[in-house]
Amino acid sequence: MAAHVDHGVTSGTFSLDGQTFDVDNNVWVVGDDAECIVIDAPHSVDDILAVVGDRTVRAIVCTHAHDDHVRVAPELSERTGAPILLHPDDKPVWELTHGRIGEADGRRWDQDLADGQTIEVAGTTLEVLHTPGHAPGAVCLSAPELGCVFTGDTLFDGGPGATGRSYSDSDLILESIRTRLFTLPESTVVHTGHGDDTTIGAEKARDAG
Repeated sequence: MAAHVDHGVTSGTFSLDGQTFDVDNNVWVVGDDAECIVIDAPHSVDDILAVVGDRTVRAIVCTHAHDDHVRVAPELSERTGAPILLHPDDKPVWELTHGRIGEADGRRWDQDLADGQTIEVAGTTLEVLHTPGHAPGAVCLSAPELGCVFTGDTLFDGGPGATGRSYSDSDLILESIRTRLFTLPESTVVHTGHGDDTTIGAEKARDAG
């Protein structure tokens, strides 16, 4: 069977800069009936595994290291045997949740992501696009054969992800979106970290307006 995208939603909290918010996160799983990758690890391992089913998880790919996207990544890795992949520029953000790397309570992710890297699963290829701004190591995953891109919290239905908190940069996120995402075909479906899907064309039109 050809690769396809499966979706779930899981609820929990997001904490940064001394504030905590209730949030619903999308769970995205890409693969076929035998194997898959999981994009981000929010809130509940059981909720994520309900989307995975009995498939082999090849990787847990983190779009960025805010706690609502990586909090249960180590537990998910332990339960599936899959490595955690994260862009190294998000090290200081990761350490807010998982301790300082090199110290007793620290737990590092397993493999670094790099701009232009490709991840293959179930006969399809996803390309890593480094899109800093929401977080320094934020990435999006472009899946042209599936006609979609997974944007984490970089681009939403309605515009860019939030900035104004630690490790974020409003000018940089706009540059990332315009130079890395708006160059994709306008028909590309945008699967976001929170909320509804959109398309590259719809967000380009909004940006131009």
